Amino acid sequence: MRDSNTTAGVALAVVATLSWALNFVAPYVTGAYSIYDLMIVRFLIAGTAGVGVLVLYRAELRRLSREQQLLGASLGVIGYLGYSTCIAAGVIYGGPVLTPALIGMVPLLQAVLGNATSKTIEWRKLAIPLALMTGGLLLLNVGSLNHPLTGDSSWRKGPFFSISAVVLWLAFAALNQRAVAKLAVNASGAWTGLMMAGAGLGTLIALPAVLALDLLKLPSLGFSISLAGHVYAWGFFIALMSSVVGAWAWNAASSRLPMILSGQLISLESLFATVLGLAFHQRLPTLWEISGLAGVLIGVVVAVRIILTPSESIARVRHNEHIAKRTR
Repeated sequence: MRDSNTTAGVALAVVATLSWALNFVAPYVTGAYSIYDLMIVRFLIAGTAGVGVLVLYRAELRRLSREQQLLGASLGVIGYLGYSTCIAAGVIYGGPVLTPALIGMVPLLQAVLGNATSKTIEWRKLAIPLALMTGGLLLLNVGSLNHPLTGDSSWRKGPFFSISAVVLWLAFAALNQRAVAKLAVNASGAWTGLMMAGAGLGTLIALPAVLALDLLKLPSLGFSISLAGHVYAWGFFIALMSSVVGAWAWNAASSRLPMILSGQLISLESLFATVLGLAFHQRLPTLWEISGLAGVLIGVVVAVRIILTPSESIARVRHNEHIAKRTR
């Protein structure tokens, strides 16, 4: 029974990470249209769905204060719209490997930040995995120099937007965790709806500026299904998979897997994103990219194991003590 539960958990984790990896393919599916067209369509769809969720969970919504509602919508702008936009720009300028590798470090960076505020492990134990990741990132940056995508003067934009995506997600995760701890009971549905609706509202607010800068191709190329149908389809598909299916599958996987295993499986997002990106580029990874990505992923897995093992041991001891008390 335990084996089947673990198998189901791993399968759900694969579904979740593959769903999130679709964020990284957005620049490759626009055709003659621009990435701005796809992002506008995607987040207007997500925002509309978020409004529907808020209507469905309107009783939950009323339990949230005005400040909580504003924060939830703002987190949608940071963690959905801002993060996804930076990922798309990172992939455009940095290629299919650098951005996924940097995003793959997010779980470790969250753990490191947690250890900095509430020390649970000695820093020297993280020296080897941190060295692996640093070396991996250096190799990936060398690889990006060997494969400039947009000219010699713009290669720096890849790391810039990729690091910006990491910073936005770390900020989103920290603010969201603090906010969720103060939510009313059974308000998670309304909270998710607020974030989706917030991303859609942020898109509407940004739309006049995007139009003024002439960044959209839809007005000139056409809005019809025959011309822009693929933009609408991909926008809907990515919004559905990354915002809904991915979150559901990961929550279901986390309830079936020990923390140390789920912490390592989340690195599959970077692997899937890289594979999908290289497939769209129709090429194999270079030796620099293979070595760099391997260094980052191995470093993350080793570090997650080091950080989470003590927590797992403590949890196991407490579980055994609880059982012992009940059998007395």
